[in-house]
Amino acid sequence: MTLAENHNRLERALLSLDGLSVGDAFGQMLSTCARSARSVVEKRGLPSGPWWHTDDTQMALAIAEELNAHGQIACDSLALRFVERYRADSGRGYGKGARMQLEQIEAGESWRATSAAAFSGRGSKGNGSAMRSAPLGAWFADEPAQIAPQSTLSSVVTHSHAEGIAGSVAVSLAAAAAWNYRATELGAAREQLWSAVLSQTPVGETLEGIRKARLVPLEMSPENAARILGSGFLVTAPDTVPFALWCATRHLDDYQEAMFATLEGDGDCDTNCAIVGGIVALRTGREGIPDEWLTLREPLNLHLTTH
Repeated sequence: MTLAENHNRLERALLSLDGLSVGDAFGQMLSTCARSARSVVEKRGLPSGPWWHTDDTQMALAIAEELNAHGQIACDSLALRFVERYRADSGRGYGKGARMQLEQIEAGESWRATSAAAFSGRGSKGNGSAMRSAPLGAWFADEPAQIAPQSTLSSVVTHSHAEGIAGSVAVSLAAAAAWNYRATELGAAREQLWSAVLSQTPVGETLEGIRKARLVPLEMSPENAARILGSGFLVTAPDTVPFALWCATRHLDDYQEAMFATLEGDGDCDTNCAIVGGIVALRTGREGIPDEWLTLREPLNLHLTTH
């Protein structure tokens, strides 16, 4: 890869990372009043800063660093990056399963063993690999054949269940499509996004949920759409990714409205907003993210290798 190609890929990934991290922090800060967040902000203003992000952003930062360092996902290296970030700041809302795996890896166990052993040997079908994968889709937007295999590699370090992998792949594909069709008319861009996701997401519950999401009218309220699709209360990929993709598609041209609409679905608010934000920012550009929100979000502790 040339320096120019690496630069362009990194810029796309960092744009998605901004959208993801602001969404993550925004969703976290307003999660206690999710369905009424819009009216709360209208009456009281935005929460004061800094807006702290969660493990969603921490793990997405590790993926961006891994891609910048190697141009692709090396699972052993990525596992160590996840562990280093967890060790440095474990109070970011990591789920019980993630904490167990990362602590076992830190103690010397192989990520292959810990990931496969999760949930009584079934592997995790949680939404944890989907929440962090939009920047990967942005990175490989100009090499679409690599999106699914690279997203799979980024998932299996912690989520080896087929549904966990499918969630990661679907979000990566959506992010790449948001970038690749950013200059396309909105209606056509929405169709291209759905087609890209449906064409390569592995068969299973998550894919079936996405098929259902495509049929949910965009005029429906997010609250009702969440009742149909799920919005992450189960913290699984099938219960999270379809609704997040519906929200991203519904407001592909409007980052701020996408965030409020996503919160109206309640559920796993920070993760839902992280997924949606990481996708939508790739169409709106950084200028689509409100400047005040970017300022309120805590600075990102990103370590990039110079080339």
